[in-house]
Amino acid sequence: MPLTALDPITALIVIDLQKGIVEYPLIHPFGDILDRTRELIDAFRAESLPVVLVNVAGRAPGRTEQGPRSSQTFAEGWTELLPALEQQPSDITVTKRSWGAFATTDLEAQLRAKGVTQVVVTGVATSVGVEATARQAYEQGFHVTLALDAMTDLREEAHEYSIHNVFPRLGETGSTQEIISLLNKRSTTA
Repeated sequence: MPLTALDPITALIVIDLQKGIVEYPLIHPFGDILDRTRELIDAFRAESLPVVLVNVAGRAPGRTEQGPRSSQTFAEGWTELLPALEQQPSDITVTKRSWGAFATTDLEAQLRAKGVTQVVVTGVATSVGVEATARQAYEQGFHVTLALDAMTDLREEAHEYSIHNVFPRLGETGSTQEIISLLNKRSTTA
């Protein structure tokens, strides 16, 4: 569904823009994703809307076909949020140990306490952390918007599948500039 509106209290959720992800072989230049995400962060902060910075520091338990589940450890600094995000005291920070930001955290409660009814999701990877967070937000009753030009993946086919087949079923999609334009329009009519 094309982007039509942002609720009065919409939160931005930034997925896994952390030191350990920067060097991954992503399909879009990481710098571009970071720049667009920064534009969104700045716009949300200017409107005093919640910004959620999420990092991943583990994975859900359970067997998979992709190898044994051991106690996963990360190199020092791997899980740290990127300094370019300029984390603020007012930001909500969430460390997840699953694909989505809602499943193993208190994110839903924190957003509800702030009166949030809609979320804009961005980050890495489109088909994993971003999609899982969007699915979980949708299942919790939030309106979901996805900033398509502020996300990327390791695999082109996974990225494209999420964008064209999954996201239209979860919410509205748009570009960074379309989202910022709606924020600006909302603040001039308020």
